[in-house]
Amino acid sequence: MERPKYYSLEESLGLIEEPNRSKCIALLRENKNLFERARGSGTKHQAWEGGYLDHVNETMNLAILFYQSLSSTGRSLDFTLSDTLLVLFLHDLEKPYKQIRGSELGLIDSPGRKRGPAIRDFKEQLFRKYNFKLTDEQLNAIRNVEGENEIYNPTKRVMNELAAFCHMCDIWSARGWHDFPKKDDSWRV
Repeated sequence: MERPKYYSLEESLGLIEEPNRSKCIALLRENKNLFERARGSGTKHQAWEGGYLDHVNETMNLAILFYQSLSSTGRSLDFTLSDTLLVLFLHDLEKPYKQIRGSELGLIDSPGRKRGPAIRDFKEQLFRKYNFKLTDEQLNAIRNVEGENEIYNPTKRVMNELAAFCHMCDIWSARGWHDFPKKDDSWRV
């Protein structure tokens, strides 16, 4: 079996449909210094300087891999690969701002406190600032990529299929391959 290609972040962004592709590239270009300094998390995954971009890139590569695999079953997926890559590029967008400029922006977490409306509102302000064109399905996925958490409903499915797929990619990067990519990573070579 041939090893699948590992895409650079720029290559993955190139798979996102317009007009959002150009908006992602502009966001990355304008915030590259900030993004390159941020960690994937404080301690649990990709917790090194630059780990934020590594985590985003890992989730996007997992999406490509999983999308191809699930699509090959013959069962249809109700979303495109482009949708998944867009959601995963945007899913943790607040992290660099929170880590580097958190107190200035009012984005400080305290132990045991879950992400709340301030984080969601901040992210969505950035979506408006960069004029992203997001569908209701994409917004649902961005809001629920880390699970239903505080909006869990025992009688209603809150996460849509796109959110569940992106959650799978995010959780594997954050918990399964929490210390990847590595400098000598066999997938990236």
